[in-house]
Amino acid sequence: MLWMSCLPAAALLLLLLLPCSPGQKCEGNGQQTDIISVWEGDSISITCSRKYLEEVGTYLKTSKDRVNVLFVSRQGTSRIHSTLVNRLNYSEEGRNLRITLHNAQQSDSNIYQCSTYVKTEGQGHHKELCEKEIIVVVKARTGALEQSPLYASPQPSQSINITCALKSPYEEFYLLKTHVHRERVLCVSSQNTSTTSLAFANRLEYSNEEKKIVITLHNLQENDSDIYVCAGLVKKVPYFLVSGSGTMMLIKGTQIDCRNSFWIICALAIMVALLLTALMCCALSRVDV
Repeated sequence: MLWMSCLPAAALLLLLLLPCSPGQKCEGNGQQTDIISVWEGDSISITCSRKYLEEVGTYLKTSKDRVNVLFVSRQGTSRIHSTLVNRLNYSEEGRNLRITLHNAQQSDSNIYQCSTYVKTEGQGHHKELCEKEIIVVVKARTGALEQSPLYASPQPSQSINITCALKSPYEEFYLLKTHVHRERVLCVSSQNTSTTSLAFANRLEYSNEEKKIVITLHNLQENDSDIYVCAGLVKKVPYFLVSGSGTMMLIKGTQIDCRNSFWIICALAIMVALLLTALMCCALSRVDV
């Protein structure tokens, strides 16, 4: 489906989210990236900004080949890709355009981009402005990417390995945090160039084989707890983004030693009992007098 046509690396905010490879074909303006992770059959909701007064229309496109998924003009007319007419709808909410894709399929996994065409000086001239990119991961129960482990619960400062094995060679590989703090943790190209988020700078290592990547996250902290999903851009025509089942990682917090707490409570209880006994003795002695 053209909804899952060719993909590029996402251009992400500041040094935290730098692209694996160049590929922007329109002017950026405060670009950022959203990450959406859903199961097959769920709905995908994407919001595009419509903030330009001189806007001609807003597009949702695939990032690399710029295939039009949806176009909505300022006058309210629209065009939806023929393969998505029965599953895609949109609504205008103030200066935002909310796009919903129903009954998500794994083949919908892709990297998309909101863009706006605006009028420029000179009759008949327009300029395309990129608003943001959206990495969409639709997870199937079984797929072309195997990820392990499914669950991990390390102690703070410990390390963990996440293994991602693809059945086909990849063009680009991603490790994504998809729930609590959504971000792109790692991006590796087929040329073995990579970018790592600032949150894991100096804490991430990986080994790269043709169809397998082992990622090691070091010195884990409680705020690293999240669901980590592997995703790979497979070398097929059209390109296809496959994803793993995810690794749910919960970093254990510092626990109080229950034995020490027990003795502290016992000592306090004894002190209170002795104090009450002393007070009662004083009261009785005064009554006797």
